[in-house]
Amino acid sequence: MIRVLFIARYRDPTMHRKVELMAENGDLLIRHIFPRLWQDDLLRVEQQLPNLPGLQRKPMALFGSPVDPHRSFYRTLTFGIFSFRPHIIHAEEEPDSLAALQIALCCRLFAPRAKLFLHTWQNLDRPLSRAVELVLRATLSQADGIFCANREAVALLRQRGYTRPAPVLPAVGVDTEKFAPRLPKTPGIFRAGYIGRLVAEKGIDTLIHAAALLSAQKGKRGFQVVIIGGGPLESVLRQQVEGLGLQERVLFVPPMPTTQIAGELARLDALVLPSRTTPVWKEQLGRVLLEAMAVGVPVIGSDSGAIPEVIGDAGLIFPEGDGAALADRLAQLMADPELGATVAGRGLARATTVYSQVVLAASLVQFYRETGGVSG
Repeated sequence: MIRVLFIARYRDPTMHRKVELMAENGDLLIRHIFPRLWQDDLLRVEQQLPNLPGLQRKPMALFGSPVDPHRSFYRTLTFGIFSFRPHIIHAEEEPDSLAALQIALCCRLFAPRAKLFLHTWQNLDRPLSRAVELVLRATLSQADGIFCANREAVALLRQRGYTRPAPVLPAVGVDTEKFAPRLPKTPGIFRAGYIGRLVAEKGIDTLIHAAALLSAQKGKRGFQVVIIGGGPLESVLRQQVEGLGLQERVLFVPPMPTTQIAGELARLDALVLPSRTTPVWKEQLGRVLLEAMAVGVPVIGSDSGAIPEVIGDAGLIFPEGDGAALADRLAQLMADPELGATVAGRGLARATTVYSQVVLAASLVQFYRETGGVSG
């Protein structure tokens, strides 16, 4: 029996699904530590989940906000290592974070024979303070493997001198039981949507700009842009919509539970992720792209960060910040239903075979067996 101490900041059932699938393998016993309370711009969740065969669940409080991946850490000294005696400690924490340092120290002191695996989303070489560099050096020296959300993250690790295994295996995939192919949408108004945080780096102003350009084009059939989410930029975006006279074209919808997102996606003709790169961030995955593809909705994304890698040939790409190019991609889908059906079919296949929680869980278990599995 391989005992895995799994530490990850999961906050909804579709994220927890991966651990549940992993626990279905009879040779694993998993203890999953996750935030007792999660609160961000979109939701507040207090989590208390039942144990399952092969899966022990341990909600835990943090010092600091669970949304802060770098400066928060767990309210524990040992993570229960003495009683659990893990063969593997797998923490989906950034190597340059306080939480990763905390976990690496616990591993060294209390379970020195256990394999330590971390995870990184980081795909941009940002300037680091001396203190953060020291944290990063300590965790990289101890980690036996680091799972990466995208290929650029692997390249960045290699650039920093990390030579151990670093497979591209995102922490979060799509639950293809909750996000399943939709019924054919009733013809009518073309609905393009954005779902997520309303922050500057998500480039939502580019989508509104594209809506204005489409609205100005004569002969275009009816369309609507739906912006679902919340965040500090909402008032600015509403002012942009009003200034362009798009109140009838652009609809704002408050954040909704994950359980409702699949149904809202099914009402769309296209899902748009118009992220914009900043000096300290670029898109690292785009979970909503995976969910839309799993539902069978055509996706359009900017060329920021990992978006082209995630979409592949299963959607349309435009240069980030280019509202005219985005308007052109939307017009293509509006004018050519066959194109929409083609990319939607490719997206469904890609979500199912590359990014589903089923595939990610199986890949993790296989990695454990090959690099960290110990009987006993």
